[in-house]
Amino acid sequence: MLGLVWFVVRFQRTQLQQQHEMAQLHEAAQQQALAAALVAQEDERQRIAGELHDGVGTILALAKLHLYAPGRPPSPEASALIDQAVAEVRRISRNLQPATLQQLGLTQALRALVQAVPTDNGLEVRLEQDGCLDRLIPPHELMVYRIAQELLTNGLLHAEAPHIVLRVSAEPGLLTLVYSDDGQGFDLAALEELPPPGPHGQPVGMGLINLRSRVAVLGGQLHYHSEPGVGTRVEAVLPVTLLPAGTPSPTFTLST
Repeated sequence: MLGLVWFVVRFQRTQLQQQHEMAQLHEAAQQQALAAALVAQEDERQRIAGELHDGVGTILALAKLHLYAPGRPPSPEASALIDQAVAEVRRISRNLQPATLQQLGLTQALRALVQAVPTDNGLEVRLEQDGCLDRLIPPHELMVYRIAQELLTNGLLHAEAPHIVLRVSAEPGLLTLVYSDDGQGFDLAALEELPPPGPHGQPVGMGLINLRSRVAVLGGQLHYHSEPGVGTRVEAVLPVTLLPAGTPSPTFTLST
């Protein structure tokens, strides 16, 4: 009897261990698929940004040269429309591929992101920073920027808040982004019903799913604090890797 009990207990333990190992393998495979999907997304952003800048932008510039060809009276309306189109192409290109991030680093890129928010409707958006933020390795720097971008976008689309604050603080190996607003808030119970992060987006709650997915790729933690009518606070705690001192400005090519 003792031998039989020992065998059953050992068998159950082995089964539990195998189930745990299978769950870990499944989670690792899911994270790899998610990371690959996000990398592919960034590669596609870079490709589209390059085509907009080099293709459409060049065509518009040539069109303006032809507009002012000798012997042909210029059209102020056409010129103004071309200038607007050039500005719009540049704006879209910057959003797809943040040159400020590559050239000046995360702090300046976040400041530019906040300053780009229109405030003509009375909205106040503020960036706060604790301490000096050093350069991160390119994949982490870009992912943190996208997380901040997603936080602001979600707030601008849904919060209906008069004030938004994005706070960034760093310590060795860890960066914390805190978004807060005094808007309409939301029901946390409904948030918990959203599906877990995966390589394929979902049509409902896309912004929150994208946010959770990016945080999951970095192995970070995401905390929500919100109630209807009292605003929202979202904290993303992200493990990050700093660039070694003296390293040249990084590039953001994610794959060969």
